[in-house]
Amino acid sequence: MPSQSSPPPAVGSRLNGRYRIEDRIGSGGMSTVYRAFDETLEREVAIKIMHSDISSDDAALERFRREARTVAQLSHPHVVMVIDAGEDAGHPYIVFEHVKGETLKDRIRREGPLPIAEAIAYAIEVGRALQAAHERGLVHRDVKPQNVLIDEEGRAKVTDFGIARGLESKQANQLTAAGKVIGTTDYVSPEQAMGQDVSGQSDVYSLGIVLYEMLVGEVPFSGDSHVSVAMKHVREGLPDVRRRRPQVSAALAAVLERATAKDLETRYPAMDQLVRDLEEVLTYESARSGGATGEATAILSQLPASIAGRRSRRRTIGLAVVYVAIAAVVAVVAALLVNGESLQNEPVAPGDMRAIALNESDAHEYDPPPGDGRERGTQGLALDGDPTTAWETERYDSPDLGNLKKGVGLYLDAGRPIVARGMRIVTPKEDWAFEVHVARNGVPAALSGWTLVASGVMDATRKTIPLDTASQRSRYYLLWITKLTEGATGGSSAAVSEVKLLS
Repeated sequence: MPSQSSPPPAVGSRLNGRYRIEDRIGSGGMSTVYRAFDETLEREVAIKIMHSDISSDDAALERFRREARTVAQLSHPHVVMVIDAGEDAGHPYIVFEHVKGETLKDRIRREGPLPIAEAIAYAIEVGRALQAAHERGLVHRDVKPQNVLIDEEGRAKVTDFGIARGLESKQANQLTAAGKVIGTTDYVSPEQAMGQDVSGQSDVYSLGIVLYEMLVGEVPFSGDSHVSVAMKHVREGLPDVRRRRPQVSAALAAVLERATAKDLETRYPAMDQLVRDLEEVLTYESARSGGATGEATAILSQLPASIAGRRSRRRTIGLAVVYVAIAAVVAVVAALLVNGESLQNEPVAPGDMRAIALNESDAHEYDPPPGDGRERGTQGLALDGDPTTAWETERYDSPDLGNLKKGVGLYLDAGRPIVARGMRIVTPKEDWAFEVHVARNGVPAALSGWTLVASGVMDATRKTIPLDTASQRSRYYLLWITKLTEGATGGSSAAVSEVKLLS
């Protein structure tokens, strides 16, 4: 067992006659990292040397050695590579590739909030690295910007798998005392903060917090102690990123919300699904801003055509918000620019509201008893991004639906509770009356189960209706038609070319 009094290696000394210590880079509770020169291969390296007083702890020593074995299994462009490992004069060490650049934390401290596309790109790169680890049964458990290095070419590389463990490793569980939180509390997942078992979903949560910090410039929670911060991750909802940075799209906010969900049933079940949605959001953000620069451009160039050119018909994984590709963005913009008017210029739309694009499959007809449950069966036309097509009700012999029923409707399923501040309706038929209702969980069997948030008459071919939701989240938004347009040649009906939820 190494002596607890072994002095740290001095600058200029050599480890195992090969690695010449040149400079101290940084230090943590378990180890110190040095810049060194590999005299055998004549290259710069980074060496993590374990503190000698800690190396006498068998559990800590095993964790340190396991880091070398863990990262040695990973060969990934966004993981800092392990070159060698060993021990010299009572000093266990790991040799890594030397990444010239800075940590992601340093970049955020220097620049504040990062450009949105750049933040997404870094989250994708980190996510891909963690996905590779998860596929080998390894959970990082300490995902934070301090452990992400940005090299001179702008690429992100994940480092410090020092507390990573195998997904199925009982031995690794035994290396942590029961109930002890391992990880940095600014980014710790709720289950990790409670000392519970962790999985890849914990890394998903932590990456979501890192993405929030990149977008806002600071972590979401602060407190008087590490424990108080950890408990906020357990008990408090994530602050609204769009209030802190209004330029963030509803699509990106939805990804962030799902990634940081405290309920594991709601959170992304796997890192690859988060990465896939981030890739789609990046295509959307780039199209929305008119282009991308830096690492975002590199990510976009790597995306397969199935993502880069995907249309809105693709069903989004578990999300109501579609992270549309460029072609779908064009369709959404077309819907928002009918009659040459922009959304921001429409006086009845309060503030800067943005459309939340949905899949065609997110529209459903609503025709409760005494109705027969369906109308035309073409509800997807109200969400196809084409204002020249329309969903139309059946034809009735009078505007009051032939006195057969009180109404018929079309509801949008947002996939999860969201706050929509408005609804945009485009129609080829004017002079029909409507109400807008909401429901949080489950589709009510009768209208009485919905909550009324707006009503009016379509006295124009395009109209934006503010929704009085009191900022309450709802998953289902019902456009309930109560009076039809009387046809010139007999028969009454109503039609919806496009309907959009606005946030």
